[in-house]
Amino acid sequence: MIKEIGHFLLHLRLHYQLFILSGGFLLGGLMADQMDTLHFWLQFLNVHVLLFGGATAFNSYWDKDEGPIGGLKNPPKMTEWMRMASLIMMFLGWVWAMFFGLIYFVIYGVSILFFWLYSTPLARWKSHPYLSLLAIAVSTGFNSVLLGAIAAGSSVNSSVIISALGASMILLSLYPVSQIYQLEQDKRRGDRTFAVEYGVDGVKFFFVISYLFGMIFFSSGLLQIYPYPAVIFFILGLIS
Repeated sequence: MIKEIGHFLLHLRLHYQLFILSGGFLLGGLMADQMDTLHFWLQFLNVHVLLFGGATAFNSYWDKDEGPIGGLKNPPKMTEWMRMASLIMMFLGWVWAMFFGLIYFVIYGVSILFFWLYSTPLARWKSHPYLSLLAIAVSTGFNSVLLGAIAAGSSVNSSVIISALGASMILLSLYPVSQIYQLEQDKRRGDRTFAVEYGVDGVKFFFVISYLFGMIFFSSGLLQIYPYPAVIFFILGLIS
């Protein structure tokens, strides 16, 4: 049992959540007009451990990957209890979010819904090239920025929304790239991911378009609060 618990913790991929997918939430804090430090960092853990970690484990349970996945080179097999444990994690985080206000609670709940639709065999949005993009853009990108801003004590204003849209498009530009080395596994499962549907050339084209417009929206939102950093960020983004 101890070994299985260790496998479950691996499937949370916390290093992936905390050091890669945390950009949106941190951006929300940057865009906030104030900073409630304690609540911000407590909700940072809530979002990236309970919500993102739980959603990642839930998805891994249904994927049953045997080869490398994002943040985990050799994924161990998952057992039935891990599916329920991942759902419990997300709903515990949702209960915690309830004490932080109705808007925060609703946004958190929408993310759970999209994560569930993405993975569950009852909907399996992951197997659709466009619905999968929508699920990731909303749950991991757009909503994480809003949650970060609200956790910091700010309201959701126009600059936050524009920046959130840009951040979600930048994140989305990289999402099909992560599917390229899972092509064979996705084909065996019958998942019509974006990479399966359009191939490597389609992924490259989508990356350029989504990343470019993401930079434009992101820099536009940032420009309203931090003019000079916004210009520098946009120039560096175009170079990269």
